Amino acid sequence: MEVKTSLLDNMIGVGDMVLLEPLSEDSFIENLRKRFDHNEIYTYIGSVVISMNPYRSLPIFTPEKVEEYRNRNFYELSPHIYALADEAYRSLRDQDKDQCILITGESGAGKTEASKLVMSYVAAVCGKGQEVNKVKEQLLQSNPVLEAFGNAKTVRNDNSSRFGKYMDIEFDFKGDPLGGVISNYLLEKSRVVKQPRGERNFHVFYQLLSGASDDTLKKLKLDRDFSKYNYLSLDSAVVNGLDDAANFRTVRNAMQIVGFMEDEVQSVLELVAAVLKLGDIEFKPESRCNGTDESRIKDKNDLKEMCELLGIEQSVLERAFSYRTVEARLEKVSTTLNVAQAYYARDALAKNLYSRLFSWLVTRINESIKAQTKARHKVMGVLDIYGFEIFEDNSFEQFIINYCNEKLQQIFIELTLREEQEEYVREGIEWTNIEYFNNAIICDLIENHQNGILAMLDEECLRPGTVTDETFLDKLNTICAEHQHFESRLSKSSKFLTDHSLPHNCFRIQHYAGKVLYRAEGFVDKNNDLLYRDLSQAMYKANHSLMKQLFPEGNPTKVNLKRPPTAGFQFRASVGTLMKNLQTKNPNYIRCIKPNDKKASHIFTDSLVCHQVRYLGLMENVRVRRAGYAFRQAYEPCLERYKMLCKRTWPHWRGPAREGVEVLMADLPVPAEEFSYGRSKIFIRNPRTLFFLEERRRQCLQDLATLIQKIYRGWKCRSHFLLLKKSQIVVAAWYRRYAQEKKYQKIKSATTVVQSYTRGWQARKLLRELKYQKRCEEAVTTISAFWHGTQARMELRRLKQEARNKRAVTVIWAYWQGTKARRELRTLKEEARRKHAVAVIWAYWQGLKVRREYRKFFRANAGKKIYDFTIQRIMQKYFLGLKSTMPSVSPIDKSWPANPYRFLDGVHTELRRIFHLWRCKKYRSQFTEEKKAVYEEKLEASKLFKDKKALYPSSVSQPFKGDYLEISKNPKYQKLNSAVDEKVLLADVVNKINRANGKGTARIFLLTKKSVVLADQKTGQVKASVPLPDLASVSVSTQSDGFFALRLKEGSASAVKGDFLLSSEHLIEIITKLHRTGATAADSEQLNVDISDEFLLQFKHDKVCVKFIQGAPKNGNSASCKRKNNRLLEVSVPTTA
Repeated sequence: MEVKTSLLDNMIGVGDMVLLEPLSEDSFIENLRKRFDHNEIYTYIGSVVISMNPYRSLPIFTPEKVEEYRNRNFYELSPHIYALADEAYRSLRDQDKDQCILITGESGAGKTEASKLVMSYVAAVCGKGQEVNKVKEQLLQSNPVLEAFGNAKTVRNDNSSRFGKYMDIEFDFKGDPLGGVISNYLLEKSRVVKQPRGERNFHVFYQLLSGASDDTLKKLKLDRDFSKYNYLSLDSAVVNGLDDAANFRTVRNAMQIVGFMEDEVQSVLELVAAVLKLGDIEFKPESRCNGTDESRIKDKNDLKEMCELLGIEQSVLERAFSYRTVEARLEKVSTTLNVAQAYYARDALAKNLYSRLFSWLVTRINESIKAQTKARHKVMGVLDIYGFEIFEDNSFEQFIINYCNEKLQQIFIELTLREEQEEYVREGIEWTNIEYFNNAIICDLIENHQNGILAMLDEECLRPGTVTDETFLDKLNTICAEHQHFESRLSKSSKFLTDHSLPHNCFRIQHYAGKVLYRAEGFVDKNNDLLYRDLSQAMYKANHSLMKQLFPEGNPTKVNLKRPPTAGFQFRASVGTLMKNLQTKNPNYIRCIKPNDKKASHIFTDSLVCHQVRYLGLMENVRVRRAGYAFRQAYEPCLERYKMLCKRTWPHWRGPAREGVEVLMADLPVPAEEFSYGRSKIFIRNPRTLFFLEERRRQCLQDLATLIQKIYRGWKCRSHFLLLKKSQIVVAAWYRRYAQEKKYQKIKSATTVVQSYTRGWQARKLLRELKYQKRCEEAVTTISAFWHGTQARMELRRLKQEARNKRAVTVIWAYWQGTKARRELRTLKEEARRKHAVAVIWAYWQGLKVRREYRKFFRANAGKKIYDFTIQRIMQKYFLGLKSTMPSVSPIDKSWPANPYRFLDGVHTELRRIFHLWRCKKYRSQFTEEKKAVYEEKLEASKLFKDKKALYPSSVSQPFKGDYLEISKNPKYQKLNSAVDEKVLLADVVNKINRANGKGTARIFLLTKKSVVLADQKTGQVKASVPLPDLASVSVSTQSDGFFALRLKEGSASAVKGDFLLSSEHLIEIITKLHRTGATAADSEQLNVDISDEFLLQFKHDKVCVKFIQGAPKNGNSASCKRKNNRLLEVSVPTTA
């Protein structure tokens, strides 16, 4: 990839509008079009970034791009939002200047995406580390949560922000993020109850119905069908490109990362479901006997389900929808509500419930992401707020939004002029006043405390009598008729009497961005933003965990008869605070423009872009920047870029950079009035001068390129010649070597042939002599061998004759012995046959005698007797065998002899059971009463903890001692023993966990039959005494730690300081004795034991979640506790092998 070294290199169109020549609205639009067609969506106006929404993904936001723009000069590379973000971050980190980034533009121009890109870039370039990454992740993950609850699909934008957001990101001295604070402005809560055609309600409603599980929807009493809810528009329920189910999972994950507890998420979803249910409540008219009309709820099923979600009595809320109570000093007047008033009350409750939930979400996110340290922080603010809005039907919301944009335009012009003036003064350049349109007169028309439109609207809302939108418009026509930026058909000015484009019930304001027609209908009601006190009090009575926080005015003990401030007053105060905040920071601007209304890529609508350029004041901004000097640059980069235009500065200038620039400019044909020298920069008045320098530079670069090519070609030819010459020498040397080697080989070969012939003749001569000597030796050996052979054969014949004689004698003797043996064998066989025949005959005879003797005893039942006799013998043998193989009398011995006979399986099993019961009874008879109580406690511990807590198996072999401190005998605890009246069942040293930092403090833990006592280990002074009836439950984890929590009943005297979190080495024994003591006490209920890795504790006024995780604690093999944030204590438990 080619890395550009200047904004002016390879420029498409003009990258900085200040350099546009000639400057006109048409050339401005044409330059934007040219850059947009080439996917250049960013353009500068000085330090201001213009961002065109491409409506598609571009490969310019990759990690490589982040690194490319990191720590680079603002004008060093082509225009990009990363350049502005890097400039702001480096100014904050290196120069200790607080920064703010103002992102403006109309809906659909890409403001929200621009703010995400700024935050992601800052997160990518700042420091790394576990804590830093956690803070960055929480800051980034706050966006999906706020977008789900504050964004909606409009006709102009599928993800339009319907609230203003200002985030202050806090950094430490190194530039690492510490936390942040979010401020929200003017949520469009009217969208909750009504949406224009083609638009949707807030995203969270559709995400909940599409992405939640069936069990979750069942708990919330919801159905996936959008058509069942009156508050959800059906014509735009499904948006192409938006996956509501996936986005719901993203929001749930983001809430978990930010720090929401599971019960808080469930509470939020219950309120969202309640808003949907609220829209389905419908009313019917009913006449009373006195002639007045009142309203009644048609179908109470939706009301019942909503009351179940919020924990409200149905009758209380039903009465609040039917009656209104007005309090004036000591009098109360109750009036019935007709159907129209009931619907107004229902919608007002839905809008207030949702908007207050949104404000609570922002506050809750701020609690999680706020900086933990109190040292001074560097701050970077990011403002993402509504753009200027001009619709066909403009109401109170558009009026407030456009007022805010007027204030932002005012501060933009003021800060831009101030920045220009400060730079001129800093560089020693004379400043000339610049004429520009000051929109302060429009801001005064709206916000003047006496005659401003907002002041008159508040006055109408607060005055007694009949107040309508018509009376408000009449008042405007009376007071603002002469104002040059206010227009109305009914005003005193006659020039608008015949203006048919101006309806009678409307007024028109000429903003800096153009004229906007506002319909007066609804201004008074939307400014009042009333919620009947009966509904506030009904909401306060709800058992839901959030309702008392959302509706504090409903507290009957703190009734305030003062009228709440109006919406216009609140927003004007918020805008004033925002303006003061922005003026204390160094501003950076991003102006967002959408190229077309179709949300399509590659389409550029000139008229739409021209309209946005006008109301953003971009042409005026260019004129302000060009009023003095259009271009400025530091001396070093200027000299480095243009030094080739002068022979004295090329190729190297040895002196100061300013002197080099002065020599350079003096050598060029540029009039002296076209530039000025500042302290660190050169200022060029006209863009034509800059383009002249660029053209001269381009020509010089071409000449230099030609010179470089010439020198390079000469060097290349010279190098080629030297290479050929060197190669020729090498080839010649190798050839001479080869020729000499060939000649040497021939001489060597001839010498070898002569030597071989000589050696062959000598060898043959020696061979003949050796052969003759060998034949003589072989002749002597042959004669000797023949002689020895003759002697040996003669001796062999003699030995063979002797052997034949000896073998004949042996054979004769063997035949004789065999004959004798066969005769003896025949004799023995005959005798054996005779004996066997006698035995067989005798046996047959005996059998015959027996059968004759016992024949009279055999009858039909002989078989049964034989069977019984056989079974009796088998049983006798079975019992005798069982006696010899009986197992030991230990109850834990599980062995038992094998069953030798299958028909005795039942008997074998029953005997095993009887034997086990007998040995268990015998074992129990040996127990003393004290030992029996210990085993009962062990049995109770088994019921409570077996297979539930990992610590239990290691406690089985440890006896329950009870009094580990010997408190009655130890004189050190004499004072403590006297302070406790009852008998001490258990005394041990435990660690009480500090709620602020998670560290433990040693305490003496005493358990009596009526109370639990915590005392100081050193002094023995009683720190806390909790009666057993005040204990609600005990919570422990499932892991091998010793932590347990004593949870106290709400409203009890002991619950003032909150619950106790303790740790002990004898946790199993303590909880068992607590459970047994609580169960036997007459005045207390059985103590519950909650075993879970995550539970809530009440510490004074805050609920804190205790979470157990497996990890590697810092203090060795024991569990450690650490406070992660305001609502989370994390216990790290060592991983068991």
